Amino acid sequence: VQLQACGGGLVQSGGSLTLSCAALGSGFGGQNMGWYRGAPGKQRQMVAVISAAGATNHIDDVKGRFRISRDNAKNLLYLQMNDLKPEDTAVYYCNSLPPREWGQGTLVTVFS
Repeated sequence: VQLQACGGGLVQSGGSLTLSCAALGSGFGGQNMGWYRGAPGKQRQMVAVISAAGATNHIDDVKGRFRISRDNAKNLLYLQMNDLKPEDTAVYYCNSLPPREWGQGTLVTVFS
């Protein structure tokens, strides 16, 4: 499955963005998926995960602000991000869980 993330941008602290990830090919509906992010000088980290059945988990830093979801009928993965903070600035990637080959990701920049 090939994955294409989009929806990043420049946003002021406290703002919101929704990232989308389109899965090209078959098998998306049966895969556990995740959003990951890589900030300059930091190791890439997992942000949120969602099982094939829709169970979710988010890291503590984004709990209550971010929400991962999926639409298996449309082969789409989402990350709704609210109350963004400068420390959320990173390139965000969608990938399976565990991750496979990395795509380009989408850049989110939060300014104060």
